[in-house]
Amino acid sequence: MSKEMQELQKQWHSVVQSIHSNSNVVAFMNSRVGQYLDDHPFIALSLLMFIAVSAIPVAFFLIFVVATAIMACIGVIVMEGVVIAIGGIALLCVLCGLGALSLGVSGVLSVCYVILSTLVNYWYASRGQIRKQEINGSLPQKSPSVLDLSANNGKNE
Repeated sequence: MSKEMQELQKQWHSVVQSIHSNSNVVAFMNSRVGQYLDDHPFIALSLLMFIAVSAIPVAFFLIFVVATAIMACIGVIVMEGVVIAIGGIALLCVLCGLGALSLGVSGVLSVCYVILSTLVNYWYASRGQIRKQEINGSLPQKSPSVLDLSANNGKNE
């Protein structure tokens, strides 16, 4: 399993290196916005989630605007303003909801990341400690638990 993990780690490292070596990424990361997002990863994740989730409603709104503009060219100029205003208000409501949703998802993902990284670090630390004890030849003896003692007392009586 460790060879598979090492291979996966090498592949992941090569993907990350190719992204970091891209000239557009380097130029963005050197800008003030890139530096700010680098210093605030929760905001960067929230912004990424908001952009990803809001792409489809914005595309539908733009299609809606083009369709109403075509209708306006046919002669429905007053209706265009009303319909686009209603559509704009609807888009604003959807984007506010998606912004709140992306903040929530980013918070959950951040908490999951912290929990998983803590568990993985604890697992590797405990495995390293067990290996050191195996090398030294001194494995810790398990102390009998309270339940084991009560079970032994019941057998003795």
